[in-house]
Amino acid sequence: MQKQNQNQTAFLPTNDKEMKERGWDELDVLFISGDAYIDHPSFGTALLARLLESEGFRVGILAQPDWRDPDAFRTMGRPRLFAAISAGAMDSMVNHYTAAKKIRHNDAYTPGGIAGKRPNRAVIAYTAAVKGAFKGLPTVIGGIEASLRRLAHYDYWADKVRRSILIDSKADLLIFGMAETALLEITHRLDNGEPLDTLREIKGTAFATKNSPEGAIKLPSFEQISASTDAYNRAFKLTSEQENPFSAKVLLQPHGNRNLIVNPPPLPLKEVDLDRIYDLPFTRQPHPSYSKKIPAFEQIRNSITSHRGCFGGCAFCAITHHQGKTVQSRSEKSILREIDKLSSQNDFHGTISDVGGPTANMYGLGCGNPTAEKICQRPSCIYPDICKNLITEEQPAISLLRKVRQHKDIKHTFIASGIRYDLLPTQPQYFADLLQYHVSGLLKVAPESTSDRVTAVMRKPGAAIFTRFLDQFRQHSQELGLRQAVVPYLISNHPGSTLEDMVEVALYLKHHRLKVEQVQDFTPTPGSLSTCIYHTGRDPFSGKKIHIPRTVKERRLQKALLLFHRPEAKADILEALKIIHREEVAKELFGSQQPDRKKQQPQKNSKSKGARKRNIK
Repeated sequence: MQKQNQNQTAFLPTNDKEMKERGWDELDVLFISGDAYIDHPSFGTALLARLLESEGFRVGILAQPDWRDPDAFRTMGRPRLFAAISAGAMDSMVNHYTAAKKIRHNDAYTPGGIAGKRPNRAVIAYTAAVKGAFKGLPTVIGGIEASLRRLAHYDYWADKVRRSILIDSKADLLIFGMAETALLEITHRLDNGEPLDTLREIKGTAFATKNSPEGAIKLPSFEQISASTDAYNRAFKLTSEQENPFSAKVLLQPHGNRNLIVNPPPLPLKEVDLDRIYDLPFTRQPHPSYSKKIPAFEQIRNSITSHRGCFGGCAFCAITHHQGKTVQSRSEKSILREIDKLSSQNDFHGTISDVGGPTANMYGLGCGNPTAEKICQRPSCIYPDICKNLITEEQPAISLLRKVRQHKDIKHTFIASGIRYDLLPTQPQYFADLLQYHVSGLLKVAPESTSDRVTAVMRKPGAAIFTRFLDQFRQHSQELGLRQAVVPYLISNHPGSTLEDMVEVALYLKHHRLKVEQVQDFTPTPGSLSTCIYHTGRDPFSGKKIHIPRTVKERRLQKALLLFHRPEAKADILEALKIIHREEVAKELFGSQQPDRKKQQPQKNSKSKGARKRNIK
């Protein structure tokens, strides 16, 4: 196949000059994003804009406009229908601040990795700017920031409960979840002349009104959950009961004298619809106006998305709340067509960096009982055990990866997406193929913790299952004659985690010859169960009180324990061991000997129990 050279006219317009090159004097829809414009299906704004383009609409993209300058929003004129506004691929506050609330000095979604190209609370700032630039123009907000802040929510950076982002931004409509179906319906109906205030029943949307829809589930109001953590937990529990898109009801949450109305989530896309989206004419490149590399693009430029959605149900994860629990997989033919296109590009040299989705080994899996699926209330299909209705057939993933390997232009195909190792016992051939063909030397997995007490709060499998996976990985890699290693992702300071738990995790890492170079310090992001527990101090379902590491000191010490192999962590570790009266552990962590397995059980003596209750400042 002849190599392709992309030119600027292949991209969607980003300014008046590029509009004229297409012969346009007006846009139908103006997309505004906090990310740079990368015309790749991994980026939501480009994907949605291409989808509207395929339906005959004239769309343009304003990427990272200066929110302080109204003229920056007028460069392509007033759109005929509406402005579609997103903070980008990340919540802007997560993008800007670390878990310690320190300012980040880089932004992976900006050319050159430069920070500061988007505002704090970008959806609110961009919506205000659009309203200032175009009086009366309908505004539709979406993306991860709007999706997970659709209801009143705890905001870690303000350390308080904030109103729905729809209320704070004064936008006309909010789209949550994967927006294709809702956005198409909104655009077509507005194009047909329907008033915006009649679009009230579209799945995956939210709006504000003074009315109360019949049959809606009434949540505690913004004012109530701001004043009471018990009310916050009740609201979270009621919301969680309405996440099944096949059976969910409308939610109503009062905000002052208005009601926030949240329609049921969007239905999962069928294979044919997903294939259509990924067959759109993406250039798979950043806009040519950028002279500096964009780190996020460099990471995914040679990757392939095979599916979306995740049925893992991890407490700290937002994927299920945004993409849905149902795994939606593309066909083999669609994926191979994208590989044909990728391999024709001048900058492709034969290596695919990833074929996957939120969880790589969920490709092709789903519920085998449609009747049960329509009323299912399980947050996870695999925790605490694998649901009897879950299809765990490995053949679709095996067949896909085999055909990718056999592609004439592909030299290497790696899996960089996460792997659910608790699914692998049902996927022995997939596991074997993964180790033999698709590990680049390091396989990333996410046990998040090896303390069973903490993983229970996380809704993750415990240490025994991870140990079994680790042993099998090493044994099979050795049999294959391959030097491969596991890179475990771990979280410090998750709700439920104590210093005692972190000591046991450190001992586990030492015993199993594992080292982590990066630790994810828990950040309470909007919408997740873990954030609800962080804010209220209780599990909203059981009412059980949960320990929350809140002080700067405890958070520092917990993180240091996971990095015990670093010399600079030693002083903090010794301090942590002294606090919980476990000084004897120092020899095991810092010495050459391996820890005794018997000592890896959580301590249950009175001193340990008292230490857990002590306020560490």
